[in-house]
Amino acid sequence: MIHPDTEIRFVNEKIGVGIFATKMIPKGTIIWALDDLDIILEEDEIESLDIVRREIVYKYAYLNDDDRYVLCWDHARYMNHSFSPNVVSTVYEIEFASRDILPVEQITCDYASLGIDEPFECEPEEGTSSTVVMPDDYLHRYKEWDELAREAFKRLNQVDQPLRHLIRPEFVDRVNAIAEGRAELDSFITLYEDE
Repeated sequence: MIHPDTEIRFVNEKIGVGIFATKMIPKGTIIWALDDLDIILEEDEIESLDIVRREIVYKYAYLNDDDRYVLCWDHARYMNHSFSPNVVSTVYEIEFASRDILPVEQITCDYASLGIDEPFECEPEEGTSSTVVMPDDYLHRYKEWDELAREAFKRLNQVDQPLRHLIRPEFVDRVNAIAEGRAELDSFITLYEDE
């Protein structure tokens, strides 16, 4: 589920729509959490769909660490890519604001953290010459994501958390221990160690 202080807005003709903050969202706020309404599909289920629905699933779903596709039920599916995102993923099926997100600012993530299986072409951005997200970019970016997540975790108990109740039961103790400084963050690379 996406943070409640967000809405869908038009970005441009090429990108279409994106998610924008309606209020200031502080660093360390859980922006998204996997929840029971999200649809989890096996690839053979997707392949059995008609072409229209199959294309929608492949466009808007992400590949999780179990090699299954997650189609978010709400407007989280419209989160766009940035090479300088304001959201950071974790191994705990939650994503944090990696810095303060201002009202009307677009909420973005790095698609390299979403288990893409083919290159993704993106719009040019100020501050980077990159225009393609590669499937193995996580190998070059995970340390940066880990550091952003560590910093966000320090704020977890200091800011309002309307999505905190959605932290998966199997991760609650670990997430709390990290936020309280009693445990170390599990690196993002652990999602890919068996590959």
